[in-house]
Amino acid sequence: IIDMTHVISEDMPVYPGTEGPKLQPANTYEKDGFKETLMIMYTHTGTHMDPPAHLFAGRTTLDQFPVSQFVGKALVIDCSDLKEGDLITIDRIEKVRKKADKADFLLFRMGWDKYWGTEQYFGDYPYIDDPVVDYLIKTNKKGVGLDVIGIDPIAHEELPIHKKLFRNNEIVVIENLMNLDLVGDDLFLFCALPLKHIDGDGSPIRAIAILD
Repeated sequence: IIDMTHVISEDMPVYPGTEGPKLQPANTYEKDGFKETLMIMYTHTGTHMDPPAHLFAGRTTLDQFPVSQFVGKALVIDCSDLKEGDLITIDRIEKVRKKADKADFLLFRMGWDKYWGTEQYFGDYPYIDDPVVDYLIKTNKKGVGLDVIGIDPIAHEELPIHKKLFRNNEIVVIENLMNLDLVGDDLFLFCALPLKHIDGDGSPIRAIAILD
């Protein structure tokens, strides 16, 4: 079982313009006889999941999805050879098309998790091009994931990739994954479970790979 989830901490990277999480002592062993922590954080903190309702009013929230949306066969597409700002093109999928067609989730590995906690993590990471987005939609994938902070480049404030995926499709986007290099190049069981809170526009998740 491979953990693909970054640790939540007060000094972790967060999307520019948002505040980092706060982990405040609420009860202590000394005063109350037990320990409890008040967590305050955005719904899109750390390794997290976006549903269509993240961008479109009236679209599907995380709590409206069946739990089966968050579990399935996944395949990692290795793009770690790409340089800053490069496009992830459809030929990456065509090389492993039979496996990709069978996958419920495609996870794109840029190797960007090695920059977690540094300024470079917010840099000009590679991103998927339009034909890849079309493939995800046409094949009815449950989700797409990446080991970078966003499926759209940070500079693309209009979020065109998010919008195209979410406008008319039941799909989730998973950002800030890690350890995609540890799961090999075959299909595996992937679990990415969000918190089940009302009107979920996003949620931190615990993402894991279960290998045979």
